[in-house]
Amino acid sequence: MKLNRKIIAGSAISAFALIIAGCSDQSSTQSEEEVITPQVMDQEEVVKGIHERVMTLDTHVDIHEDMTFDPKFDPGTLTEQQVDLPKMDQGGLDAAFFIVYMGQTERNEQGYAEAKRIANRKFDAIHRMTEMYPDLIGFAYTPEQAREIYASGRKVATIGIENGYAIGKDLSLIEEYYNRGARYMTLAHNGHNDICDSAQPSARLGDEEEEHGGVSEFGFKVIDEMNRVGMMVDISHVSYKCMMQATEYSKVPPIASHSGVHALAGHVRNMTDEQMIALADAGGVMQVVAFSDYVKFNPEAGPAQEKMLQEVAEAFGDAEFDFKKHYDTPEFREAYAKFLEMFPPATVEEYVDHIDYAVNLIGINHVGIASDFDGGGGIVGWNNAIETMNVTRELVKRGYTEEQIGKIWSGNTLALWERVNEATARLNAENGE
Repeated sequence: MKLNRKIIAGSAISAFALIIAGCSDQSSTQSEEEVITPQVMDQEEVVKGIHERVMTLDTHVDIHEDMTFDPKFDPGTLTEQQVDLPKMDQGGLDAAFFIVYMGQTERNEQGYAEAKRIANRKFDAIHRMTEMYPDLIGFAYTPEQAREIYASGRKVATIGIENGYAIGKDLSLIEEYYNRGARYMTLAHNGHNDICDSAQPSARLGDEEEEHGGVSEFGFKVIDEMNRVGMMVDISHVSYKCMMQATEYSKVPPIASHSGVHALAGHVRNMTDEQMIALADAGGVMQVVAFSDYVKFNPEAGPAQEKMLQEVAEAFGDAEFDFKKHYDTPEFREAYAKFLEMFPPATVEEYVDHIDYAVNLIGINHVGIASDFDGGGGIVGWNNAIETMNVTRELVKRGYTEEQIGKIWSGNTLALWERVNEATARLNAENGE
């Protein structure tokens, strides 16, 4: 699992918890006793059958900037990443929105240029993956293409942009990125940008609690352009006001690409009942995210981790924790093992509690699945693509039918994608385009 600024900014415990807990290389959470019981064996056949017939689509998988450029991150090989093609094949994960992500930095010409450079590098990497391994994975620009690629027996790739900072102040980049395959863009990430306020203002960047009062004047122009080209408006990561304003304003259905349920875990990144209902009423889909902090939030965990990291640094005679120097050391692992005894990571059962809640509140047609793998995501039982069947297994245990599981895994997302395309076509026809 890579440790990057996205993980550090977005997670109090997720970046390390599952490594220390020893879950990274497991392909099943079942005990030996469970495996040999007839009832579980029957259930295993059901789970495997579902994965043979249902497209499993993860709407948020981060990539390393050097994917396809550095052999260490070659997606056609078994890597240290949570997702690569061998892991997808072994775990029955069929499709993913691979993510063009860049962290929020200072909004100046240098920052905008670097964000654009990172974006183009990641676009290149994702497309190179499908060019390097055309017999294993294909790129889908439409939901119809996604279904065709899946039917051919290959994996499916498409793209989401995480952080509208990728466009800087250049509206023309929206169409350019759309033409390169981006089918949603998260309006903001951690830290306010020129489009809207973030759910998590950046103290490092000097953010106030609120800058725009939700969506900025420029942000509404961004939404207009996204609507025009057919790019889904992603309201994960943004402030409450931004989410509600963007959802009401957008003329095509929005998406929450990776969010949790606030009623179950009171993290500011999670969605309230009011937000979830607004999203469903607008025809959108909530992709429930397997990010430990958002599945099981403890406000005491963050300060406790900061204290633990500081103590590890001081044990080395350093003023602050250095990931490169201190992370892979006995001192860190011992300290973190003790931390996990106090704050254990979330489990796949707790994750599916969020799916249950969302289904009960907004209906089976408005719920999907996201991991946030390689961006801080991962829970006990689903910490890499190999363990994907554990999510299906838990849904089966709870009585979901194959039809319902198919909707949650991919049907609802593909249907949303179609609704967006239809709404964009109507909108452009009305405007004479």
